[in-house]
Amino acid sequence: MRMRSVLIFDGDCGFCTTSVGVVQRLVRPRCEAVAWQHADLASLGVTAERARYEALWVTSNGRVYGGAQAVAKILLSAGGLWSVAGAILALPPVRWVAHGVYRLVADHRGRLPGGTAVCAVPGEKSHRA
Repeated sequence: MRMRSVLIFDGDCGFCTTSVGVVQRLVRPRCEAVAWQHADLASLGVTAERARYEALWVTSNGRVYGGAQAVAKILLSAGGLWSVAGAILALPPVRWVAHGVYRLVADHRGRLPGGTAVCAVPGEKSHRA
């Protein structure tokens, strides 16, 4: 069992890498952040297909959360006011809206600041944790 949660992100995507850096500096989540391209995905219980599709939060006991739920977990782990924001983000109907916003951003991340063609998300298949 791992001691810390793990944030898995797309290390080839400039937008994703920049976003994780900002989150680490400002929010300071209690986790290890690792690009999926350098992670032992099998030991984390996730597939490369899912890791390409969305950011993932893997708890120390192996539970996997993706997309907006992963963002909520990041905020919750930081404590303080960030955890209040994370708790709100995890509640329906906010969670449903957050999922839509997350998909909108993720599906168009190649067009956002720092994004490139490499950032394009393959397929439109939905993955829910």
